[in-house]
Amino acid sequence: MSVLSLVFFFSLLTLSLSQPPPPPLKGFFIDCGATEESTIDGKVWLPDAAFVSGGTPKNLTTPVLDILSTVRSFPLQNNLRKKFCYAVPVYRGAKYLVRTTYFYGGINERDSPPVFDQIIDGTLWRMVNTTEDYANGMPTYFEGVFVAQGKFMSLCIAANTYTDSDPFITALEFLIVEKSLYNSTDFGKYGLGLVARHAFGFSGPIIRYPDDHFDRFWLPFGGNYSTPAGNRNISVSSFWNLPPSKIFETDLKVQPMELNWPPLSLPNSTYYIALYFADDRNWSSRVFDVSINTVSYYRELNVTPAGASVFATRWPLSGATKITLTPAVGSNIGPLINAGEVFEVLTLEGKTTTRDVIALEKVKDSLKNPPLVWNGDPCLPRQYSWTGISCSKGPQIRVITLNLTNMGLSGSLSPSIANMTALTSIFLGNNNLTGPIPDLSSLKMLEMLHLENNQFSGEIPSSLGAIDGLRELFVQNNNLTGLVPSILKKPGLNLKTSPGNNFSSLPPS
Repeated sequence: MSVLSLVFFFSLLTLSLSQPPPPPLKGFFIDCGATEESTIDGKVWLPDAAFVSGGTPKNLTTPVLDILSTVRSFPLQNNLRKKFCYAVPVYRGAKYLVRTTYFYGGINERDSPPVFDQIIDGTLWRMVNTTEDYANGMPTYFEGVFVAQGKFMSLCIAANTYTDSDPFITALEFLIVEKSLYNSTDFGKYGLGLVARHAFGFSGPIIRYPDDHFDRFWLPFGGNYSTPAGNRNISVSSFWNLPPSKIFETDLKVQPMELNWPPLSLPNSTYYIALYFADDRNWSSRVFDVSINTVSYYRELNVTPAGASVFATRWPLSGATKITLTPAVGSNIGPLINAGEVFEVLTLEGKTTTRDVIALEKVKDSLKNPPLVWNGDPCLPRQYSWTGISCSKGPQIRVITLNLTNMGLSGSLSPSIANMTALTSIFLGNNNLTGPIPDLSSLKMLEMLHLENNQFSGEIPSSLGAIDGLRELFVQNNNLTGLVPSILKKPGLNLKTSPGNNFSSLPPS
């Protein structure tokens, strides 16, 4: 598909002097590290303890804003390539704006903040580097748009090889947005990570709710260009992506216009680009060409007072970006631009098969002290899979190995482990697990089962003999009783039942 075929144009034919009141924001505002609920600018911020199971809440000595007075910090020691996750209840199929905010505040007693990764569900979203903003006394935020694939979405913080002190998070927001927003993107395969969103020619504070009904942040961007005010109110009720009418009150004009935007060097990737225009004259229109890095983006764009938007769903960019607006042949009126958005198109890495996730959650619940980093997607991203988990590759991602040997675990082994039908190996030796050994006959691919040196009780299930491929069964040093099933005394199975246990009779050695 050519680049040009990915560009779309929408114009509006209505002009209004009034806008309906904004609907209330729906979703969660989570104040990380806070212990009490607070209301700020009409938003109810919740303490985060109900959403996360690890980390330590900390108070900042020099808070910047009310929601920037605390953080939740996560231990780096022994947790390289491990993730700590917030689990937020969502509506399956709903579209969410997810925003994370970071303000270091010197919590690690180092001058510079740590660098680490943030993960949405099973997809690596961005590397978090707040060094420059923090040096300028500013918070750093990241924003993305994703569709909920289940009843919960996870946002995870994870230490990477660059992390030199405990990673942290200050605030987390999950806001439901209109389904029509950015709907040319296949959100079953992709998410959108915000790179830049600016109101051109605007010099005031960040435009957000209630001007933007979804609390998107539109930053001012003036540069060295003229910034006349239009004092107009465009009806945006059917405008593509529903931008706030306030962004059309200012613009940038110059002939021809060369705009170095976004104002940062971009990694080589694919981007969603949306540009917004509205003529500030009521008697005519402007016609001009739009190009990005000398590649034609839209030819003879006709901008009227009703407004227009032009967007591309998958546009390749790398390094510095220049947007050029050139009057069309025969036009003597210069171009203008009001606003723009750029998102990186994130390929979703998929998710662990639901039956395995549910089974692992029940295994986790049956343990009194499960690994603290058993949060988020068990298998993904692959460099951040759960402790003791290995997974298959391909379109259907299954858990194939569970190895929690010598982890100091106590509790019982949930029968739900039998639903993880792709397991080939289970290693749970050298723990303090109690209760019966569950029926595992459904694990037809199981080859090795190590339960030695625990406190399992009851009898060895004879159903284990129905697993044809089972090659190793180690159950020594438990509290097992009864008879060793004769079906287990077969060639090809390495069976260890002693020392320990209280069997009525022992199998031949």
